[in-house]
Amino acid sequence: MRFLVMVKMREDIGPPPPELAAAMGRGIGEMLASGAMVDVGGLFPTALSTEIRVAGGHVTVTDGPYAEAKEVAGGFSILDVPSPEEAVRHARRVADLHREFWPAWEGSVEVRRIADGA
Repeated sequence: MRFLVMVKMREDIGPPPPELAAAMGRGIGEMLASGAMVDVGGLFPTALSTEIRVAGGHVTVTDGPYAEAKEVAGGFSILDVPSPEEAVRHARRVADLHREFWPAWEGSVEVRRIADGA
C-alpha cells in the first residue's frame, strides 16, 4: 500500500533547526534504504506557487502567496508499507522528531492512502 504523508505548518515559522534536519536525514536514509519510503521532499513557499481553480464554470490561475492559508504543506513523503498502521507509525515518528528538536513548531502530519490506478 502506498501512502502520501504531508507535514503541514505555518509558513512564517522559519527554517528548521539543524538538529531536526540531521535527525530527519538519518530517518529518511534508513527508510529509503529499507524500501519503506519511495520519495521525499520539502516544498518551496506558497509565494512561489501557482493555483489553478475551477469554480462557477471558469478556470482561474492565481500566483501565491495566499493570505487565507493558515497551514500549508511544507514537506511530503511517499511510503510503500504493508498497512495503514505502519504508515501512521512512520508519520508519528516525524511528528515526534519535530516535537523533540523544534519545540516551538506547531503543525500536523497527515497520512493519506494513495488510490491505485485502475
